[in-house]
Amino acid sequence: MRARSIVVALAVCLVAAAFCLAADDPFLGTWKLNEAKSKIGNGPKNTSVVYEAAGDSVKITTDGTDPKGSPAHSEWTGKFDGKDYPVTGDSNADARAYKKVDARTLTFENKKGGKATLTGRITVSADGKTRTVHLSGTGPDGQKVDSTNVYDKQ
Repeated sequence: MRARSIVVALAVCLVAAAFCLAADDPFLGTWKLNEAKSKIGNGPKNTSVVYEAAGDSVKITTDGTDPKGSPAHSEWTGKFDGKDYPVTGDSNADARAYKKVDARTLTFENKKGGKATLTGRITVSADGKTRTVHLSGTGPDGQKVDSTNVYDKQ
């Protein structure tokens, strides 16, 4: 019985530690596009981005419009380890890889059929209230994409 109590206590401690670590991640939360501060190119326009913990991974959900102005929704679940994980709902990508550069910076690469389509760098401000995304590459229409999108934390 004592061994069972120790295992349960250890499990509770591990879960609590995971929640504390997730709370310290500056990327987690809901981000809304600030169009006035952004320099949006001809690529997709994500008006809302949500980062949430999903076990030992992160789930990122985006909502916005595609280059033609039609509604767009994508979802990605994975780790910030530079490996490709499937993305759904993005006509220009079937996989996405994020890599943590430091506590407030990520790089990412969208791929379609193993070939890079968009690359970018995401930075969260020191106060945790602003998220800036620089992206470049080729859109689904073959046009060059070059944007700087600024998001405010909600």
